[in-house]
Amino acid sequence: MNNKYLSMLLLGTMALASSCSKYTDIKTQGSLIPSAIDNYRYILNATSTFETGGKMTDLAAAEVAIVDSIQQATVEGYSSNFFIRNVYTWKAPIYEVSTDHDADWDTYYGRIFNCNIITNEVPTSTGGTDSAKAELIAEALTHRADAYLNLVNEYAKPYNSTTASSDPGVPLVLTQDLAQKLSRVSVATIYNKIEADLKTALLSLPTASAYSTLPDKAAAYSLLARFYLLKSDYTNAGLYADSALALQNTLNNLGTITSLPYRKNDPEIIFGKVANQSFTYSPYIMRLSDDILNLLGTKDMRYQLFTRDAASYFGSGYTGRYFCREQINFESRNIGTSVPEMMLIKAEVLARAGNTGAAMDEVNMLRQKRFKAADYVALTATDQNDAIVKVIQERKREFMCRLLPWMDQRRLKDDPLFAKTYTRTWQGQTYTLEPSSNRYVFPIATYVIGLNPEIEQNP
Repeated sequence: MNNKYLSMLLLGTMALASSCSKYTDIKTQGSLIPSAIDNYRYILNATSTFETGGKMTDLAAAEVAIVDSIQQATVEGYSSNFFIRNVYTWKAPIYEVSTDHDADWDTYYGRIFNCNIITNEVPTSTGGTDSAKAELIAEALTHRADAYLNLVNEYAKPYNSTTASSDPGVPLVLTQDLAQKLSRVSVATIYNKIEADLKTALLSLPTASAYSTLPDKAAAYSLLARFYLLKSDYTNAGLYADSALALQNTLNNLGTITSLPYRKNDPEIIFGKVANQSFTYSPYIMRLSDDILNLLGTKDMRYQLFTRDAASYFGSGYTGRYFCREQINFESRNIGTSVPEMMLIKAEVLARAGNTGAAMDEVNMLRQKRFKAADYVALTATDQNDAIVKVIQERKREFMCRLLPWMDQRRLKDDPLFAKTYTRTWQGQTYTLEPSSNRYVFPIATYVIGLNPEIEQNP
């Protein structure tokens, strides 16, 4: 093996190393038979390997405002915290030390490595039926598609039909070969693979699964809806959102709920994925911008339940309100697909098609479950553009600090309705993010490129 190409991209995080160890144990120890199909079910049931996603997107998005000097000073006090400052101010590199790992990159490629074990080895495994093997492979394809969709939306330009075939994407890794070269393929190539994998998976996924962490047909439909929205293919986005909602459409009523369900029992979650780091305690908190707080308003139950006064919790020097959803059940925030996401994709598709009334009906169906009955007021739109704006505003309220706001910011940055230049100040220095900025694409860690010099860095 050529060590030049032995990459932590493929080895992933220490969690991956652990899962690889478990994989070896499964095949060689205990009562299980080497190469038997049961081994691969055990791999897929390792929730921490397949459920965990990234963390950086939430810090980059506009609804976060880390403006308190005490929090900024605390971040500056420890090199392990520097990524917070760098992502928040859209700086490059994000990881300043050449030996620092990028947790998002490692986590997603760690998952891909394990998915490739399933897709490549299950066909020749023993003891299972063809349909059982097809289901395992379908699950792996769904997990892998989600990983690639997130990777290409962190480390590559937003999908543009005119440039996607030439825009650098990310390395496409489909085998467990640690010596393979890891050159980046195009954005179009990654998107085509995601689409093909999800449509193949749909043929063999079960109609329903026991837990949202285990892919079923609704999971694949919902990922395809998100996928097509990111491609600005609104027709297909709407069709797949409808398919997902036909299988799962329950909403939590935040106006009457007495306790929020844990992730495994949450009927709103379609395909459960979590951020790989909770931002729960200082300095790892996401203070919310005035824009998102004004957009919410104090009567919105998402304000009352999911935001908290910073000073009362963190003490002197902390101001405003911060995102506290993770402190309710002490679970990492969900970044996977959900019923509200499908409803708002459907609403955006309707709005862009000029069906203003139907679009607002879909938005209001969700909003009725986000207020106490006495506080609820239905939204209306004056025209098509107003409907589109109101749908995006609802996405901001519903998904604050949960992956999608940064994806929306990227995909809408050149839209005249949403184009905006953002500014942030860190210890007296001002940073700017313009619609044309290269900082809408995260740089690849120096460590990864050092091991894989064929990987082209982002500008």
